[in-house]
Formats: sequence, structure tokens, C-alpha cells
Amino acid sequence: MTKPQRPVDEPFVRIIVIENPIEAQVIGDALRQEGIPHEMRSYHDTAYDGLFQAQLGWGKLRAPAALAEKIRRLVSEFRGEVVDGIGTPPA
Repeated sequence: MTKPQRPVDEPFVRIIVIENPIEAQVIGDALRQEGIPHEMRSYHDTAYDGLFQAQLGWGKLRAPAALAEKIRRLVSEFRGEVVDGIGTPPA
């Protein structure tokens, strides 16, 4: 499997906050399968032993702004959120 290439002319922006490392792995796999270029960065800082992760979430997902809506839909489906009346509301 080849790594999706990041377009040089399309800057990455923060799309969502990732809640935990499992979510990061599952969402990352889904985005790779869709061929969506992205970056995930953890908020973990060894000097503070993860203090910021408790406040900010596990990390952030960055991708081209043009793909933001598609990514948010994929993440919402994974999280079980209702998007435009489609999906199952969380219990």
C-alpha cells in the first residue's frame, strides 16, 4: 500500500480533535483506505506526562480544507453521531 501524497499547493488545516489512540488508529485506517491525505499529531508531551491530553483530547487530525466535510462525515459515522438526520444517536 502506498502512502497518499500530500499536494504541495494545498495547505493542511485542523479538521477535528481525536479523542483517544484507538480512535486515531481506526480513523487513520479509514482515511488511508479512502486515499485521503492527512496528518495526525498527538498532544502528548513527555515533559508533562500527557497533561494536555486530559484537557485537549488525544490529538488533532489535519488535512486539506477541501476534504473537511468528507472527513467529518467519516468520523461522525465512526463515532455514531447523527449527521443530517442520518445515523444512530449515541445511547
